Amino acid sequence: MTVSDFQIEDKLIERELDPSYHEFAVEPTGRQVTVVLGGVVVARSRRVALLHESKHMPVYYFPVEDVRMDLLSPSGRTKDTPLKGVARYLDIDTGTKRVADGAWIHEAPTSPAAEPLRGMVAFYWAKMDRWFEEDDEVYKHPRDPYHRVDVLNSSRHVQIVVLGEVVAESRRPRLLFETRLPTRYYLPWADVRSELLVPSTTRSTCPYKGDAEYWSVQLGDQLVKDLAWSYRHPIAECPKIENLVCFYDEQVDAVIVDGVEQERPRTAWSKARAVRTVAPTES
Repeated sequence: MTVSDFQIEDKLIERELDPSYHEFAVEPTGRQVTVVLGGVVVARSRRVALLHESKHMPVYYFPVEDVRMDLLSPSGRTKDTPLKGVARYLDIDTGTKRVADGAWIHEAPTSPAAEPLRGMVAFYWAKMDRWFEEDDEVYKHPRDPYHRVDVLNSSRHVQIVVLGEVVAESRRPRLLFETRLPTRYYLPWADVRSELLVPSTTRSTCPYKGDAEYWSVQLGDQLVKDLAWSYRHPIAECPKIENLVCFYDEQVDAVIVDGVEQERPRTAWSKARAVRTVAPTES
């Protein structure tokens, strides 16, 4: 799909249930991080700092000594940010590729917590071509060391209800537990009514799980768009969800586990369900 979060670092992620909760921490990672644009290494450092901030994805900051500052120039754009102070934006021109406002620097943080970011340079993840942690390429955003993904085999009885009809039912799900996110129920294809699933062109990438493909659910002339997904080839660190099917708990009618309907979670995916009338799928 076309990624709507082109500047994901600027977006608020509404996943904390307590609106008063705010976390702000800067720490070293110990990893060598490399940024590539137009085939040119624009930054490489073993001294990167990782910013953890509530409702934001983590962001890498680089010492200026480890950045090709000769390729960066002030764009004239600035933005006042909480705690971090004014961000001064920088254009990047490698000779092979030019990106406007591709990086920024905080020269005068306004809080002690942000002082480690003074004079450090950050880059918009999606505006760069490639990112590496050590020699492994990383996608979407930095991997947070405090973000866990655990997948456990289970014998719970899971039912997924869409538009009043059970579209999946399994007694052998795999439960994925991910930090600050609702439990996800990954089901074998044999336990899903796959004749009700319509392939979608939507794709997404998760740095913890890999590349996902999506399906819509069609019941009669009603189509619920992008309700289920699967990781055909997850990354090596998350093999137990390979080729299983998962549904958005936030958008189905109900998720019933051992006969008990689960509370509907509130997450960034708690949007109004997109249901439209279409011609029935031919059998």
